Amino acid sequence: MDLKMLLIFITLLLHAALGFPIQENYENSTTTAEPTEVTTQEDIYESPSPTETDSEDELIFNRILEVNKGSSQLLQEGDIAPQRTRSAINCRHCNWPQSSDGIVRVPYVLDPTYEEGHIKGIHDAMAEFETLTCIKFVKRKTERDYINIKSADGCWSHYGKVGGGQTVSVMKGGCMWKGVIQHELDHALGFLHEHSRSDRDKHVKIMWEYISPSDRPDFRKFENSRNLGLPYDYSSVMHYGPYTFTNTTGKATIVPIPDASVPIGQRQGLSNLDVAKINKLYNCSRCSTILDTASGSLRSANHPRNYSDNTNCVWLIRTRSRKISLHFEAFELQKTRGCQGDYVKVYDGSSKSSAVLMDKTCGSKIPNDIVTSSNLMLVEFVTDGADTASGFQATFTSVRIQRKPNN
Repeated sequence: MDLKMLLIFITLLLHAALGFPIQENYENSTTTAEPTEVTTQEDIYESPSPTETDSEDELIFNRILEVNKGSSQLLQEGDIAPQRTRSAINCRHCNWPQSSDGIVRVPYVLDPTYEEGHIKGIHDAMAEFETLTCIKFVKRKTERDYINIKSADGCWSHYGKVGGGQTVSVMKGGCMWKGVIQHELDHALGFLHEHSRSDRDKHVKIMWEYISPSDRPDFRKFENSRNLGLPYDYSSVMHYGPYTFTNTTGKATIVPIPDASVPIGQRQGLSNLDVAKINKLYNCSRCSTILDTASGSLRSANHPRNYSDNTNCVWLIRTRSRKISLHFEAFELQKTRGCQGDYVKVYDGSSKSSAVLMDKTCGSKIPNDIVTSSNLMLVEFVTDGADTASGFQATFTSVRIQRKPNN
């Protein structure tokens, strides 16, 4: 091929390449895009994007380890910055202080390089703590102790309150998943990895033969850990996955006992026991439940008998890449003007700052079915100190969008 023909060939290649659009990968966004609607003869189905599917099929800690391979930060157990030999769960002065109103306010600052999508993702992860516990992340004013959330080299944090400004690294290129952010924030609140508990050998077997000597310190057990009197949690956001640090493909490093088939690790975020541990460590009084199955039910306490006075309970419904439909089967609440006494309220998201799907509702008329715009729904039930009634019972399910009528 002579020079003229070579130049023509290169020109044609460039023209063809530039004719295709460049697709940017926003895998570091925790917000769920509106699923694509695929029209069929029967229905219009939700179709999760590849990004969503990847985030759900991959365990949170696996993602953290993958990102941290390129980190220059010295890390213990894969994502903990070593600044002390103790854990916040064992000390008296490294929990974040509780205010007189019962709220634990954790001041924070955000990396100015974060874009709008990153900020929303971090705020969404924080909002679930506030919804389910007495932890509230607040923008720092002049507080001496605070967390500095920045896009450093990887996904990592310190244990508990260190003092001064402490880094929580949430790198833009890999850590922007809600469960990953919550994992690192949970470290900052003072929690170990679940497999490090003193009683772990009753619940999991560490397969040392499949762990390289250099990685074995990451499986150490804290003999004096304070487990708060709560059960071991295979599904904790703080649990290693079964193949973490394996040196032999297909061989697990952590095996549940006595039933090796029990799933371990998390894909979506905080578990009910994660929430219970936070509330117990920080002496929180919260009535909150996570419902993370494809379908299920919820009801007011004591239903069908009368509910109690002065309660405030929330249910966070969290399904996988589907919208949620809520159907009330029974509904009987004390009726007051504007439902200012007892009421049920439903939000289109995971926090009370989300859009409202059903405003304060009371009385005896069963509400219409409610459908979210994403895979998250929050149901709030509040009662005052006056008369009570039998309350409510409802079911939820993941839904597909029905075919739109022809015009």
